[in-house]
Amino acid sequence: MNALLTSIKNNTANAVTCCNLLSGALAVIASFHCFDTWWWGLQGYQVAFIWIAAAAVFDFFDGFTARLLHASSPLGKELDSLSDSVSFGLAPALILYNMMLQAYPLQAWAAYLTLLIPVFGILRLARFNTDTRQGTVFTGLAIPANAIFWIGFTNFFASQPDVMPLWIVVALIVVLSLLMVCNLRMFSLKLHNLSLKAAWKQYAIIAVFLASVIAWGVSGLACTILVYIILSACTKQD
Repeated sequence: MNALLTSIKNNTANAVTCCNLLSGALAVIASFHCFDTWWWGLQGYQVAFIWIAAAAVFDFFDGFTARLLHASSPLGKELDSLSDSVSFGLAPALILYNMMLQAYPLQAWAAYLTLLIPVFGILRLARFNTDTRQGTVFTGLAIPANAIFWIGFTNFFASQPDVMPLWIVVALIVVLSLLMVCNLRMFSLKLHNLSLKAAWKQYAIIAVFLASVIAWGVSGLACTILVYIILSACTKQD
């Protein structure tokens, strides 16, 4: 009985992580029905957004559960990275991939460049797992932040495909992918300190997030991440 309880305790956090992976896989499926009407009148890409958001919730609670149950393990760490690579790397990339196929039918080759997003995302995760210095300060753009940008961008792109030059989309794919593996020091978006002086950058991003989402809805997420990147580049990270 004790062995069973210990096994349940040790694997509860891993089960939550697997829910992250499952959500990401469902987002991938929805991405291939981008403009089909799915649940509650939502289009496929919007359903994919919901599944990626669900993955983010599970991603938060797997770590929380592991700490609560004192069940952190190397296996859980690797499983978390593998799940993140699907939910925050592959899923947003395939949303963009399917949108680009429809928006640029004569330049279909460009859609394959979206695969740079999961490739560099996995490189980012691998480097994070082997670098003990990354805690409250990251080296390179974290893969969840990259996913947030693409959710905002693809939401805008879905409504304005005719006004978006292909070269801008390609440039964003390349730049955002490289940002994940560059040496730019970026502050954590998590509030580790409630002091305004100590956490002014996090409060600034919260303010930008609220203003952007109120003004532009989901598309405002892309603006929030761009401001985050610029702020990280222009300020010193301790």
